[in-house]
Amino acid sequence: MDKNLNFIHEDGIEKYRDVTVYALSTCGFCKRALKFLRDHNIKFKYVYVDDLEPDEKHELKEALAKQYNSRVGFPFLVIENSRCLVGFTQHEWEQEFSID
Repeated sequence: MDKNLNFIHEDGIEKYRDVTVYALSTCGFCKRALKFLRDHNIKFKYVYVDDLEPDEKHELKEALAKQYNSRVGFPFLVIENSRCLVGFTQHEWEQEFSID
């Protein structure tokens, strides 16, 4: 699904093996989510879904919805290819990453 996407990689501490964010370049919640990860020095990769071709964007959203049995909203955070968080609610992200 996302093997051909051009992810941007951010260095940090590997709290998890694999943290991926699907975001929109114009989304305020997405910007806050990426800042949250950077501020907490969490290693992650991300892609701006709105920069994809329409067909590619549609396929990605369908695949995410199917794989995670979830509606797709942004940001869409995937952790270790096994679970996801939809949207950015700071206390939920703090719980997920064990941040006090």
